[in-house]
Amino acid sequence: MPDRSNALTPDALVMMDTIARTGSFAAAARELGKVPSALTYSVRQLEEALDVLLFDRSSRQAQLTAAGTELLGEGRRLLQEMDAVANRVRRVASGWEAQLSISVEDILSVPTVFELVQAFCDLREGREGREGHGGAGERQAPATRIRLRTDVLTGTWEALVLGQVDLAIGVSGQHVNPGGIELRLLGDVLFVFCMAPHHALAALEGPLTDAQLVHHRAVAVADTAQRMAPATVNLLPGQDVLTVPNMRLKMDALLRCLGCGFLPEPLARPHLEAGTLVQKEIARGNTVAQMHYAWRAERGGTAGLGRALQWWLAQLESPTTRRALLERHAGPLC
Repeated sequence: MPDRSNALTPDALVMMDTIARTGSFAAAARELGKVPSALTYSVRQLEEALDVLLFDRSSRQAQLTAAGTELLGEGRRLLQEMDAVANRVRRVASGWEAQLSISVEDILSVPTVFELVQAFCDLREGREGREGHGGAGERQAPATRIRLRTDVLTGTWEALVLGQVDLAIGVSGQHVNPGGIELRLLGDVLFVFCMAPHHALAALEGPLTDAQLVHHRAVAVADTAQRMAPATVNLLPGQDVLTVPNMRLKMDALLRCLGCGFLPEPLARPHLEAGTLVQKEIARGNTVAQMHYAWRAERGGTAGLGRALQWWLAQLESPTTRRALLERHAGPLC
C-alpha cells in the first residue's frame, strides 16, 4: 500500500479538484495534460494510500463519495493556505515583517489606535493609496500581522527592553536607556484628581492636603512590569488602595464612589462636563506626564527597519496623530 504521506501531495489535491470541477476523468485529463488511464491510476494509488473510496465507480460521471467530498473540501482549503504561505514568504522577502508587536500605554486613545490599525489593514488589502517608500516594491501589500497589547507605566518600557514588542507607544522618558532604543516625544497628558460628586472629599473647600487624602481610599492601576521595579504613583503611605488592571476600570470605580484618584483629563472630561465626576485641586498640584514612543534602533536609522515599523513610525510623526492618541478617547471603534 502506498504511504499516505507520500500520496497526499499538492499535485494529488489539484487532481481531485480538477476531476470534481470538470465532472469526468477524461475532461480532467485533458486539462491537466495527461492521458485518462494515468489519471485513473493516480486516483487508485491515492485511494489505496488513504484506504478509502474517493469516487463512486457505479456512476458514469466522476461522482465523489462522502470521503471524496471531505478530501476535496479539505484539499481546497490546504491549497489556498499553501498559496497564502507562498505569497506571504514573497512579501516578507520584500521587507515586510512577518509580525509587528506593539505595546500601547493604557491611558492612550483606543479609537485612535484602532484607526491606525484599520489604516494599516487598508494598506494591506489594497484599499488605500500606497504610502511610504514608493517604487515597484510598494505595489506589494504588507504581509505583516499586527499584535497589540496594553501595558501600564513601567510595563510598557519593559515590554520593549525585553524584546517582547517592536514598538512601545506611551513610555516615560525617565527610564534608563540600556542602549539601542530610540525615543521620540509623543506629548504631555494632564492628570486631574477626581471623585464621584457624593464622595466625602467632594464637599470640602480649597485644595486637598495629603493629611486629608490619606484617610480616603485611592483607586490605582497596577503597573504591568514583571521583571523591572513597578512604579507607584500618587499613593500615600498607609492609604487604603483599590487596585484595578486598567484606566477604564479605574474610572468606573470612581464613578461608583469606590475611591478617589487621578485620571487623564481627556478621558475624564466627558464625565466632568456631565457632572458624574468632580475635579478637586490638591495642595501638591496636578500631575503632567510626558509621554514618548520608542523602538529598538537599527544601524542606518529608520532605513534599516522593517517596512511595517517604518509605516507606524511615519504615522506617529504626524502632530495630529500624536494629539489624537493623547486626547481623543470618545468616538466609534468601527
